[in-house]
Amino acid sequence: MLLLAAFSLLGFFRLARTVANSTVAACSTLQVAIYPVFFAQSSLAQVDLPAAGLIFWGLESYLRNRRTLVDARAPWPALIWFSLAALAKETAILVPLALLLCQALSRISNISSASHSQPASDGKQSAVHPGAEKPSIVRSLALLVPAIPLALWYAYHYARTGFVFGNPEFFRYNVQQTMHPLRILLALLLRIWQTLGYLELYVLTLACGAAMIFVPIKDAHGDRPRIPLPGQFTFLTVAIVYLISLSVVGGAVLARYMLPIVPLVILVCVSTIWRRLPAWKPVIAIIVLAFVSALFVNPPYGFSPEDNLAYRDYIRLHQRAETLLAHRYPNARVLTAWPASDELTRPYLGYVAKPMQVLKIEDFSAEQVLSAADARSRFDVALVFSTKYQPEHTSFDQWRLWQKWKSRYFGFHVDLTPEVAARVLGGRVVYVDRKPGQWIGIIEVEKIEEASILLHRQ
Repeated sequence: MLLLAAFSLLGFFRLARTVANSTVAACSTLQVAIYPVFFAQSSLAQVDLPAAGLIFWGLESYLRNRRTLVDARAPWPALIWFSLAALAKETAILVPLALLLCQALSRISNISSASHSQPASDGKQSAVHPGAEKPSIVRSLALLVPAIPLALWYAYHYARTGFVFGNPEFFRYNVQQTMHPLRILLALLLRIWQTLGYLELYVLTLACGAAMIFVPIKDAHGDRPRIPLPGQFTFLTVAIVYLISLSVVGGAVLARYMLPIVPLVILVCVSTIWRRLPAWKPVIAIIVLAFVSALFVNPPYGFSPEDNLAYRDYIRLHQRAETLLAHRYPNARVLTAWPASDELTRPYLGYVAKPMQVLKIEDFSAEQVLSAADARSRFDVALVFSTKYQPEHTSFDQWRLWQKWKSRYFGFHVDLTPEVAARVLGGRVVYVDRKPGQWIGIIEVEKIEEASILLHRQ
């Protein structure tokens, strides 16, 4: 993963240098590298970061090819990168589709401008500047090529499993259950927040907004150059397509899904700050420090622990609890939820030495724990833990209407604490450990027969 992260950063640096310069590229790459979501994902086995890296390489090849206006052949290097990205994660196919849309809009705009242009005074049309040349339709349609290997993969998947987009439960969770207008709107707002403000990103975007007040700095060669407008329009189109598409589909609104987009925002903001702010170096340093702090300091709102180093707290909590569980109750039947259910049954994950018997429930909400209480004879102990990070002091997350929307559309629930869960299950807490916003506990459950004997003795 570290190798893939370095490869992705190299692709992003090349992309930034292609559309800007080495200074902007270096500052942007540094900020992407330490942005908490990218940094944390560089040590987690997820596909989002490699897919984003392949997209960066593809965009660099595409924009460099457009800049040189090599219209005689299709941009095959870019198509190969985009094909690999789509095979790494299917949603990466949105990028070549967005580029196709961008070219179509550019062509329409060019035709509209030409229809309103006036002929030169000598009766001849004025010459078109070479930079105004547009790719041919055939070359534009070549952007559909990355869909071919993805379609072949879907065909193979269907031939082997009988399903195209995963199993029916996967399709229902990620597509069918997301098609509600209010849910789409809320998801879009969350996606915009993850792109512009999440985990100290607002420090960067506010600095960029403040920089727009200033005029461009003049160097020896005149005003400092901006990212060319066609390049900015390309980034904007890709971002809009991603924002809308991932607001319509996808059951979980996770920040790592936006890894292909957030670095593009960082690049544009850094370029603007470098171009307009005289004190751009201190401002960049402040943004870097803000990102570093967000790695260690959890935000005052609910977030996924995999988005910064809070995931280390999660791992340590589960390691200690499950080591104790395996040592003290090696043959016990354990009631728990995912992902602890995998941690206890798959020794290669590193939590236990041998598999344990597990009874799995969805989470530790009141409804799930009450249903498990009716089957106490099927388990001996319960491993309960916080399935969602919940800050101690928050205001927005306590808004009742927002909690209602989160519960209905995004699977939000409140986990019962170990003490409350123990009372519901009819057991006693024998172990509990806590970190900020996270906890884990072991509950030893009394059997109905044992409870009856104790009651008779009393």
